[in-house]
Amino acid sequence: MSNQDSNKHDRPTTGHVWDGIEEFDNPLPRWWLWTFYATIVWGIAYSVAYPAWPYLGGEGKASPGLLEYSSRAEVAKDIKFFKDANSAVDTKMASVELSEIAGDQDLMNYAKNGGAAVFKTWCAQCHGGGAGGFVGYPNLLDNDWLWGGSIEDIHATISHGVREESDDDTRYSEMPKFGEFLEGAEIGQLVQYVLALSGQENDAAAATAGQVLFVDNCESCHATDGTGDREQGAPNLTDAIWLYGGDQASLTATITNARFGVMPAWAGRLSESQIRQVATYVHQLGGGE
Repeated sequence: MSNQDSNKHDRPTTGHVWDGIEEFDNPLPRWWLWTFYATIVWGIAYSVAYPAWPYLGGEGKASPGLLEYSSRAEVAKDIKFFKDANSAVDTKMASVELSEIAGDQDLMNYAKNGGAAVFKTWCAQCHGGGAGGFVGYPNLLDNDWLWGGSIEDIHATISHGVREESDDDTRYSEMPKFGEFLEGAEIGQLVQYVLALSGQENDAAAATAGQVLFVDNCESCHATDGTGDREQGAPNLTDAIWLYGGDQASLTATITNARFGVMPAWAGRLSESQIRQVATYVHQLGGGE
């Protein structure tokens, strides 16, 4: 038999030919077809029974379905269940003296768990998941607090924020931009004096000249010995903890252009119980006084 005869067949083809190769038009298996048809029927039934089709009006709404099932309603039901279950301890948390929370084991457990959730939701973006902070965002694990680290101080800071213009009780202070009225050489001398205050390598002669400038321009906020003033949110310049960096370049930038970090006021955004929970959580992390 010739090659041409051996290539002949009596099965239908699709009519497609690639390099002399033809494609058989074999029917799909029956079981596969019926499975496919069943999925179509199931899909139609599902879209009729459950929310599926978005309304043309938008607003994120969809057809309710014959069963009127709502995942949002399920979540709301769960939230209400746990809110009702915790209502007594939540009410107590919002009204008890802050100093008494640590002595009540039930309140303390509630505050640590709830406060951790609040912190991870609203605070971790700036202060880090472990509360170690970043440049410009304070480390909440140490004992170096700009506005005080007692439970009352932390509660006030969280409630009213820092330099939050919408809150009349916010923590507020503003460092002058010394670059607007001091010469570059004078700023350099101030930097050398601050380096000396913090025990870093410095130019002794320039630091001596910088001390005079410090007394005239910085002492009123940072204190005579450079240890700062929490009433004004003025940082301690004598330790190794720096919010924006303690090297020469960072100090030069800070003195020249000043810093003006803002923290939101959470009163009104969070409930009083939630604020107390996260204040307690932060306080017990290790740096609370």
